[in-house]
Amino acid sequence: MKRSLNIPESYVYRFGLFFLLFALFFLMSCQNQSVKDVEKSIKPVSNVIHPEWSKNANIYEVNIRQYTEKGTFKAFEEHLPRLKDLGVKILWFMPIYPIGEKNRKGTLGSYYAVKDYKAVNPDYGTLEDFKALVSEAHGMGFKVILDWVANHTAWDNQWIYDHPEWYTTDSTGKMVSPFDWSDVADLNFDNKELWTAMIDALKYWVTEADIDGYRCDVAGMVPTEFWEQAKTELDKIKPVFMLAEAEQPDHHTNAFNMSYAWELHHILNSIAKEKKNVNDIESYFEKQDTLYPVTAYRMAFITNHDENSWNGTIEERMGEAGNVMAVLTYTLPGMPLIYSGQETGLNKRLEFFEKDTIVWNPDSPLNDFYKTLNQLKLDNQALWNGQFGGDFIRIQTTSDSTVFAFIRKKDENKVFTIANLSSAPTSFSLIGNDYLGDYIDAFDGDEKIFEKNQEMELAPWEYLIFINN
Repeated sequence: MKRSLNIPESYVYRFGLFFLLFALFFLMSCQNQSVKDVEKSIKPVSNVIHPEWSKNANIYEVNIRQYTEKGTFKAFEEHLPRLKDLGVKILWFMPIYPIGEKNRKGTLGSYYAVKDYKAVNPDYGTLEDFKALVSEAHGMGFKVILDWVANHTAWDNQWIYDHPEWYTTDSTGKMVSPFDWSDVADLNFDNKELWTAMIDALKYWVTEADIDGYRCDVAGMVPTEFWEQAKTELDKIKPVFMLAEAEQPDHHTNAFNMSYAWELHHILNSIAKEKKNVNDIESYFEKQDTLYPVTAYRMAFITNHDENSWNGTIEERMGEAGNVMAVLTYTLPGMPLIYSGQETGLNKRLEFFEKDTIVWNPDSPLNDFYKTLNQLKLDNQALWNGQFGGDFIRIQTTSDSTVFAFIRKKDENKVFTIANLSSAPTSFSLIGNDYLGDYIDAFDGDEKIFEKNQEMELAPWEYLIFINN
């Protein structure tokens, strides 16, 4: 016998209304979640193709003026065997062009006040000397890129006289300098004739000297569209490598292979002064993952010509933390940079507008330190650049604000880095399973077995790097 429920009509109505509202809420929640999932999955895309030789490369900045007593191409060429033994792959030469005399700063002027884009600074040698240096470098396995200054010229560059319309002017029609850079005049990229002339000059060094690309000074002050057009035109000659002195994700869409990791550099400086901690590094990479294409190369560094001359030596900025920070530039995602003299412990600010020769210390233990790091980068695919390298996996510890432990993994290759980023000795345990296994110490070759809840102790600023056995 069926039993009648006798549910009042008002209840049916309320129930139906409730069900309808619940269904709408559920659908909207799903839709919102779907949108969030899509947004999270969207990453910038790059059309830039990296040269095969760049996938496991490092980069070395050459300051010709200060490198040797003579300060010439020929004198620098004598250092090529040493740099090859060090494991250097890309040689980036600071500007080699004639320096303007009008409004010059100091005795010798700024490398970045270019008087002629298609000539060589006579203090360094001749065009034939430079071409011979490039040829010798290529024969030894190096790649060569030139520093390019597209944003401004010296006040006595011939363009000033022949094409004043290519320059930025104020309301009175007077040419202006960018910022307080009084030794240079600002170029106006609203004028497309300037684009043609600038790209012609860029092509000159690729065709005439067979260089392999450019490091582009203050690239963010020049329209991205210009760099995209320049890259297209240069690639018609040969595939070139382009480095932007900037930190703009859009540069990686069509123009640049690599950009500066300035923010990471500043974080490392702050950690060395114990104003930030290791969690700021993890937050940095979480942000970078959403901003940059997975294929983008980022240049990691603890010094360069600007930092050294204007902000201080590695010791001034990082104290005893210099070596562990260098280790991070090699083992975190990115391409590591070495500046002239860094590999033998350069510990003075080089004069920017004067002659100030680097004092080399051939017996410095840093030589073997950087040689080991360069070989580590070359041999381990987990540490290669961009999409060629491995995933970054943070390993949790019982001291996560001071100990930075992480693995880079690509297929079967793993590199395990553990660093105490503090000025105090630290005892801690590793957490999780990702690190378990047999490893070899990258510096001394000793075997190490990591077990569950591995207990460890590290001295202030101490670092360890292990490769899976």
